[in-house]
Amino acid sequence: MTSADRPEGHGEGTIPQGLRERTPPGAVPPGAVPSGEELPFFVYGTLRPGEVNHDLFLRGRTAAEEPARLPDAALYQGPGYPYAVDRPGSGSAIAGELITPAPGAYGELLVALDLLEEYAGPGHPANIYDRTAREALRPDGTPVRAWVYLAAPPLAHHLARSGTPIPGGDWLRR
Repeated sequence: MTSADRPEGHGEGTIPQGLRERTPPGAVPPGAVPSGEELPFFVYGTLRPGEVNHDLFLRGRTAAEEPARLPDAALYQGPGYPYAVDRPGSGSAIAGELITPAPGAYGELLVALDLLEEYAGPGHPANIYDRTAREALRPDGTPVRAWVYLAAPPLAHHLARSGTPIPGGDWLRR
């Protein structure tokens, strides 16, 4: 979903009351960081530099942005934005960027991205994407643990059966 399609108030660094209420008891709420772990983000679609959501969500909130690849994943066309799907052992990879939040911006950025990606918490049935810690690779092959938003299981299953893959796994070269 593009930011223009979102209800007013989404993506502005606040958690709407309705979203807080949808978080199941015992689940990690959106924006929460398990074990206090602050990871960079691997972005592959509309959050990449030059794309619409980069300016809306990341401008002024990052300390570093660097090219990277997400191994064992495939990219599918969505309605104006892509979906990444886990593909262990496939040898496929997705092109993107590692985004390191600016000092003091991590919590605000995490909440904003969780809202943008419609992530309500681990395993929540309303999730469009699941936020997952995965290893991304820098151009020199160095692995970096990062958050990535992957299509939630029901959507991933649908995409595997009838989705349109993006050849080469690069949203910018589609």
